[in-house]
Amino acid sequence: MAIITISRGSYSKGRDVAREVAQRLSYTLVSREICIEASDEFNASEVKVCRAIQDAPSFFDRFTYGRERYMAYIISAILERFQDDNVVYHGLAGHFFVKNISHVLKVRILADRQDRIQTLMEREHVSGEEAAHRLDEQDHERRQWSLNLYGVDTWDPSLYDMVVHIHKLHIADAADIICHAVQLEQFKTTPASRKALDELALAARVKAAIVRDYPNSDVTARENAVRVHLRASSAMEQKIVADVRDQAKKVPGVSDVSVHLIPTTLYE
Repeated sequence: MAIITISRGSYSKGRDVAREVAQRLSYTLVSREICIEASDEFNASEVKVCRAIQDAPSFFDRFTYGRERYMAYIISAILERFQDDNVVYHGLAGHFFVKNISHVLKVRILADRQDRIQTLMEREHVSGEEAAHRLDEQDHERRQWSLNLYGVDTWDPSLYDMVVHIHKLHIADAADIICHAVQLEQFKTTPASRKALDELALAARVKAAIVRDYPNSDVTARENAVRVHLRASSAMEQKIVADVRDQAKKVPGVSDVSVHLIPTTLYE
């Protein structure tokens, strides 16, 4: 049992590879529906949730803590799906959220620029010049997205366990390689890796529960105990601590909550 994340540029055949892998392994295929699940669970706009994970940072510059809020919802929804195991997730950000979970195989799919342009031309019925412009724009936005949120470049091969180039290798070849790799011992779920994922998911659920009121909070979990760090005025400490505890304890699975305030004056 394992999780496979497939990162790809637009029009790189990554979606096709993900479908092939999921079908061969009888794994659940997950992608855009994460946005729908996140919007339903947290009563948020589906459009804004999806744009938080797709658009360049400039879109959310107009909203105070907008990106933090919607990303918290998405991360919680993704990690909840990953807890089911036997999942193939294809999209922009899956590998960011589970970088230290050992039973996740992180794959990057590449394709030649000209092949991508040709695919875009055929699908969107546009000229080669227009296709090239759209492709460059999309690549730039996706790169800026990861740099802005995480300070990393999605094109950095060190982020992945495997980089597969779709050119001489076709979709079926890529699926063969990925299906073989995920069967290796180092990608099998262990009690320790399962526990680590469960703790990550619990912390994400708490973050999503409090993010509307406390967008600058940092949440970690160990067993069923949650620790929340946040920047806030020390004058409101008692009220804030009590409120955060009340909200966090409503999240299923939380048995204990500790709240640590970092006075805002230290950051001014």
